[in-house]
Amino acid sequence: MPKVALYNQSGSTVGEIELLDSVFGIEPNEHVLHEAVLMQQASLRQGTHNTKTRSEVRGGGRKPWRQKGTGRARQGSIRSPQWVGGGTVFGPTPRSYAYKLPKKARRLAIKSALSSKVNASELVVLENLQFDAPKTKEMVGILQNLSCDRKALIVTTGESDNVILSARNISGVSVIEATEVNVLDLLKHDKVVFTKEAVAKVEEVLG
Repeated sequence: MPKVALYNQSGSTVGEIELLDSVFGIEPNEHVLHEAVLMQQASLRQGTHNTKTRSEVRGGGRKPWRQKGTGRARQGSIRSPQWVGGGTVFGPTPRSYAYKLPKKARRLAIKSALSSKVNASELVVLENLQFDAPKTKEMVGILQNLSCDRKALIVTTGESDNVILSARNISGVSVIEATEVNVLDLLKHDKVVFTKEAVAKVEEVLG
């Protein structure tokens, strides 16, 4: 089982914690990680793009000239696609880009992301993370104590309103619940800070 140091809020080591091998100690599957990132990014696309076909462009109801006898090519509308100002052929229309990977693949991707963070020594476990009131300055100090003052993802459980309020104004820092852990957030942050309770929750769900 992989072991990592257990820290308190002042950045001091207070012990070690054993992580579940089947969640934090697997061989990362890069292909599944790639597929999971693509799935999440596709789901984030708004898909509100739209172009007008010849039937939707304003004007063009009258035939521009008679069918025969002018020496010019026959035309039925000045809003046909070959005209400047005409409609678009096969242009994008509003759609959803979302799709889902199989459940086993999604779980494997999260385990792979967590294991890669452990392998790269980018996963930090806190004994506890609590604030009596929202204090951004205190949160900055804690992250500096843990050498996580750049792009950090904080994973908590339960009532974490003060933690969220303390971190939301810090550039590059995000806070999520243990039940919301996902591949995209794990990979785009340099460090991942788990509370001890959050580790237990993730192991319970994925173990």
